[in-house]
Amino acid sequence: MIPENRLPTSPGEILLEEFLKPLGITQTMLATHLSIPVRRVNDIVKGKRAVSLETAQLLAGAFRTTPQFWMNAQTAHDLATHRIEVEVEPLVKVA
Repeated sequence: MIPENRLPTSPGEILLEEFLKPLGITQTMLATHLSIPVRRVNDIVKGKRAVSLETAQLLAGAFRTTPQFWMNAQTAHDLATHRIEVEVEPLVKVA
């Protein structure tokens, strides 16, 4: 059972642990295959960069996933780690 208070896994960790390592692919090999800078892949893996729409599409093609898989992972991680404390009154219908 997964604890309810657990932070969602970052897309970079998913990329590294679920795709690159099991397939024996280096970050450099992936970057070359996708025709993107190695730094982009490395920054995603290190959690310094978010997965963009373009990168999600490239990763989906390379790993036979969907762009939604990568964007959902990014969104879940962002929502869990970038919470802001604000109080906003709900809108009500104007008569």
